[in-house]
Amino acid sequence: MNDNLAADLASLRIDRSKKGPDRRLRTFFGALLGLGAVGAGVVVVKPYIESRLFKTEVAVTEIISVSPAQADVELTATGYVVPQSTAKVAAKLVGRIRQVNVKEGARVKVGDVLFELEPDDENAAIAAAQARATATTARVATARANNAELELDYQRQKKLAESGAATRAEVDTLAARLKALASQISVAEAESRASVAAVTSLAISAKNLHILAPIDGTAMSKPASVGEVASPAGLLVELADFATLLVEVDVPEGRLGKVKPEAPCEIVLDAFASERFQGQVVDVGPRLNRAKATAVVKVRFLAPPTTLRPEMSARVSFLQKALDEAKLKEPEKLIVPASALVERNGGKAVWVLVDGTIRLTPVKVGEAFGVGFILEAGPAPKTRVVKDPRSDLSDGLAVKEKGAT
Repeated sequence: MNDNLAADLASLRIDRSKKGPDRRLRTFFGALLGLGAVGAGVVVVKPYIESRLFKTEVAVTEIISVSPAQADVELTATGYVVPQSTAKVAAKLVGRIRQVNVKEGARVKVGDVLFELEPDDENAAIAAAQARATATTARVATARANNAELELDYQRQKKLAESGAATRAEVDTLAARLKALASQISVAEAESRASVAAVTSLAISAKNLHILAPIDGTAMSKPASVGEVASPAGLLVELADFATLLVEVDVPEGRLGKVKPEAPCEIVLDAFASERFQGQVVDVGPRLNRAKATAVVKVRFLAPPTTLRPEMSARVSFLQKALDEAKLKEPEKLIVPASALVERNGGKAVWVLVDGTIRLTPVKVGEAFGVGFILEAGPAPKTRVVKDPRSDLSDGLAVKEKGAT
């Protein structure tokens, strides 16, 4: 009975040395799932990697604005509005600021008090100098009184000596004392003059506690605050005279011959791109910039806008003749290069470059103008667009500009 039970139990034991078909199937399907995951990852990641490591290279051009006076333009250059009269205000002496009378952007006149410094130290120094001056003046008065008394005694003794009532030695002694006293008076007078001069100097220095505007102008920087320490080396506020604003542009050396003194110009400010202003050449710089091979040309506004500010960007066109009122009122034309246009959905479009990616932007164009077309509706001037775009470009594609590293 026991032998039969042992045999039955032995028949129920699992033989693990043999691999069944279920285990092989699990291994196969597991490998298949792993390959599928890798393939999906490649499909998803590959475009991302390619877009980052192998960006499509594109040539770039831009939409430009053209003046109605283009036919009369000899040369065009860009630059900035620059004040010709400026002042960096600083203190003449070291002191703590007690009061500030100017704000950033405020207009001031010559002589306006901009800052006031604490006067305590200067007042104490003036009082001490005045006391010294008073003392030296008193010493001079005392010496002069002594001299007058000694002079009387000398004259009396001199008469007595002539009559034989006094000796010659007494007279000579008084004469020597008079000479010594005269020297003392001279020293005292010199000390008195020096003391008075010191008081005058300190009084003049005290006037420097009030820091005045050296020019008519506008405060271009935030002024120093109450409690700050002013010194000759520290800037308190910067002033600029807006009445002296000129446009300074860099003109290449090879094209300076096209710039004539008092020649008419057209000025366009980036801040007011739709407006055009008449200008005139004021000065051609006497010295060239060797590194850039350019010279600075200064142009003034014939009728400057009230909103003109320093450091505004400007474009200056040097003209053969001055603009008439009709042309001055005509708006500028926007020109889109023909090489940037593509056909999309029965209309025209351009690929606009924004932060390293391209966006398809519809445009409306008019008649041909030079190597492009007048842009009636579309991106703003100076918008960068793809030149000679490939047919496989797509919206949002990351691109690399040709020639960029």
